[in-house]
Amino acid sequence: MIKSLNEVVNLLVSFATQKKHTMNNTTFTMIKPDATEKGHTGAILQKINEAGFRIVAMKMTHLSTAKASEFYEVHKERPFYGELVEFMSRGAITAAILEKENAVEEFRKLIGATNPAQADEGTIRKLFAASIGENAIHGSDSNENAKIEGDFFFSKLEQF
Repeated sequence: MIKSLNEVVNLLVSFATQKKHTMNNTTFTMIKPDATEKGHTGAILQKINEAGFRIVAMKMTHLSTAKASEFYEVHKERPFYGELVEFMSRGAITAAILEKENAVEEFRKLIGATNPAQADEGTIRKLFAASIGENAIHGSDSNENAKIEGDFFFSKLEQF
């Protein structure tokens, strides 16, 4: 019996360690209202999938002005804050937590530069963004922000 109990404990410790390691390999993304309105959600998700990302949480939702203000509060003092909140609350978005080795860095490469005119060929923003303001997709800029942003949209029960 003790051997079995030890095996169970070892499995639980292994799982906890693996889960903790996995959390360093996640990032957060939002397909923004402009891309959703133009019907690009499926094509963008396909690009994400083809790049080897695993979706561990995903939902389509609509941000209220209050929720968009809360999410982008870090930019509150910037001149574009009001326009950003208005834009992000104007229509549906698709929020997702993605998993892959070096997820934040790899996803930033996949989405491309904020300005689609400066984005590399084949990146999501080069393919689907119209401008700096309507740039189709958000990607976390650090592991810390990926966790904060993912937790903003998803409870622990919704993260697989």
